[in-house]
Amino acid sequence: MLLLTKLFTQLGAEGFLLGVWETLYMTAISTAVAYCIGLPLGILLCITDKDGVKPIVWLNKIVGFLVNILRSIPFIILMVALIPVSRAIMGTSIGNRAMIFMLIVAAAPYIARMVESSVKEVDKGVVEAARSMGANTFEIVWKVLLPEAKPSLIVGAVISSVTVLGYSAMAGTIAAGGLGSIAVTQARPSNAQDVIWLCVALIVVIVQAIQELGMFLAKKTDKRVRGKNRKKTEKGEQS
Repeated sequence: MLLLTKLFTQLGAEGFLLGVWETLYMTAISTAVAYCIGLPLGILLCITDKDGVKPIVWLNKIVGFLVNILRSIPFIILMVALIPVSRAIMGTSIGNRAMIFMLIVAAAPYIARMVESSVKEVDKGVVEAARSMGANTFEIVWKVLLPEAKPSLIVGAVISSVTVLGYSAMAGTIAAGGLGSIAVTQARPSNAQDVIWLCVALIVVIVQAIQELGMFLAKKTDKRVRGKNRKKTEKGEQS
């Protein structure tokens, strides 16, 4: 306990707390913006599939091909390739702003596939019922697919957030901040194992917090779980 207190005091003075904050906000902003791109892409991939609500096979293949290309590139290589692009769009190729841009580019296609997988889990019978009642494509997506897939989408968001958090550990390679930067650029050269393991421990804590919050929200939005809880409550009242 005394060792941890000493490390927190030392690292806090050296900007460790800033590193924690940078990890959190890089992950949050990157994931949020990537979802703004990946969510509609994933829905597009789902509904334009040959078995989708509005099959457009040629469009599905083009979008799927582009998504697969970006997903296939390891992040460290993609990061290097995006340096001139980041300089042109963001005005810089180093620092947190450049890192956020690179995280968004890497995460968006990954999220698109996660969303596509979640939406495809929706029972086709529910979709057919909505179609038979005269619902158009937008109404089916907005009022049927997304609400029905919500628990799975939340679980996917958790997985995506953890993946982005892992990518952010490479921020030190382009002079950005975060816990990964502290571990790689500050602690590693001096072989400060206690600092490295503390960074690892804090990342684990952040991941567990994201995981627990995501699972809690997924259960709250899952109609099957709510139905079971309602039945248990009714049985308890009857007994």
